[in-house]
Amino acid sequence: MKIFYSSDDTFETNFNELLQRGKMDIEGVSNTVSGLLKEIQADGNRAVKSQIEKFDRWKAKSDDALLVSTKDMAKAYDNIDPVLRDALHLAYNRIENYHKKLMPKTWMDREENGTILGQKVTAVDRAGLYIPGGKAAYPSSLLMNVIPAQVAGVEEIVICTPAPDNELNELLLAACHLCKVTQVFKVGGASAIGAMAYGTETIPKVDVITGPGNIFVATAKKLVYGEVNIDMIAGPSEIGILADESAKEEYIAIDLLSQAEHDEMASSILITTDSELANRVSDKVEEFLGTLSREKIARKSIEERGAIIVTSSMDEAIALMNDIAPEHLEIMTKDPMGLLDKIKHAGAIFLGENTPEPIGDYVAGPNHTLPTGGTAKFYSPLSVEHFLKKSSIIAMSKKGMNEIGEACALIAHTEGLTAHEESVRIRLRS
Repeated sequence: MKIFYSSDDTFETNFNELLQRGKMDIEGVSNTVSGLLKEIQADGNRAVKSQIEKFDRWKAKSDDALLVSTKDMAKAYDNIDPVLRDALHLAYNRIENYHKKLMPKTWMDREENGTILGQKVTAVDRAGLYIPGGKAAYPSSLLMNVIPAQVAGVEEIVICTPAPDNELNELLLAACHLCKVTQVFKVGGASAIGAMAYGTETIPKVDVITGPGNIFVATAKKLVYGEVNIDMIAGPSEIGILADESAKEEYIAIDLLSQAEHDEMASSILITTDSELANRVSDKVEEFLGTLSREKIARKSIEERGAIIVTSSMDEAIALMNDIAPEHLEIMTKDPMGLLDKIKHAGAIFLGENTPEPIGDYVAGPNHTLPTGGTAKFYSPLSVEHFLKKSSIIAMSKKGMNEIGEACALIAHTEGLTAHEESVRIRLRS
């Protein structure tokens, strides 16, 4: 792995390149994606089926062919190894329990004058979840998107996932059965986003779309935002690790590779105060690479987007990591909890050597759909909040209106809004 020292004259240039790791050429594919979306708006299922034939290499002979059979889901669930089935149930229960704790509450507060103020929390009617396929199938992504929607109280859940050559991963189907979802459509990429955003003869229009995907999915989500809500524009996966001399190089190396094996565009960055540890980690990464089933992908990621940075102090290391704002941040130091208050920007924070990033991907409980590319500076993980909307509650008493109405009327008068002013004064006079 490339090793940079913060004291080097060229460090600022090298570090700025790392900060650009999440840039996607959305502008370069916008015209293509926009054309696909317009086709779906105009021709519905006909356009969806045409795009499936073009991109996923199978022909849907009828509209019904887009829908996955619930019998196939149940069969897949029954056929999976019982130990794996138990693992899925464990993950489901932990994710559900965590997200229940995130639920905001409807509340109302009565003032002394009788006025009532509050907030009403309501789930969206219909949520659309995109579950990626392609290079790999991710049943865990299904759990991480479906469960918060269910906990939020969404009544109707629509799922789209690509089925290259009209084939779906059996474990994904089993997870669909576990989650008791019934509307699963074999549509991928920008086509899926368009179908859920605008609706077709078969695929319902939704209120919010969540879930990760490639650049075409990300671009489509950006283009349909406003027609529907979205969770975030997620890019390639990434990990940042803060470590001091107490950290184990084998733990760090394999954790860096846990993200590199996702995608050639993934980034893995270690920042440490120990130059000897930096060299040991670099050697260990090379050693582990040869053992990976996805070595080619991981190697390209490490060579092109991986980096080790050596700093003069932990405070400097933390400042740099806050600038990076990684999707996943592991802290492997003598006192990881002691550094928590200094961390400003990260999608998910993993404290201590016994908390590898993959535990968060599957069974810890928090959501693994996280902001990438530095967007953790202003985005949060996927949660129940993405499937909820909040309405303000105002119930003025006569006494309350008399106490604050004059101030309201004055502000309205100053803004030149005569009807606003009179709407209040007519009540003050009565």
